[in-house]
Amino acid sequence: MTSSPPSRRTISAKLEHLFHTVRKSNQREYSNDEVSAAIARDQDETISSSYIWYLRSGQRDNPTLRHLTALARFFGVPAAYFFDDEATERVEAELALLTAMKDAGVRDVALRAAGLSPASLRTIYDVIARVSELEATAPKTPESQ
Repeated sequence: MTSSPPSRRTISAKLEHLFHTVRKSNQREYSNDEVSAAIARDQDETISSSYIWYLRSGQRDNPTLRHLTALARFFGVPAAYFFDDEATERVEAELALLTAMKDAGVRDVALRAAGLSPASLRTIYDVIARVSELEATAPKTPESQ
């Protein structure tokens, strides 16, 4: 029995993941308007907020390299994120770890995690997420307050 190759995620799914993961400093998700304006201001590239919405919703699925590069720069990921499944996996593992560390305040772990494989970064993220869950459900004792 042969296994089928993993299904490739769409540009829409990848872009949605970036919008849900890469947040503003107040932890709010960027709007299409904010992304469009920032790309125009910082990269001198034009991409309308409605076109970003079309890409996010999957109604457009063949954007130009210029647009994908501008979106990648905005979110701080390599353009390969949109084209290469290995790059997608690596970037998403790194983003997950950064999110967990930001949430948990464990910046020292970030320095030690640099250069680890995507699988190792996912494992670290899973451990941090699980410890956070356990702490959230653990009864508060006088020593932990």
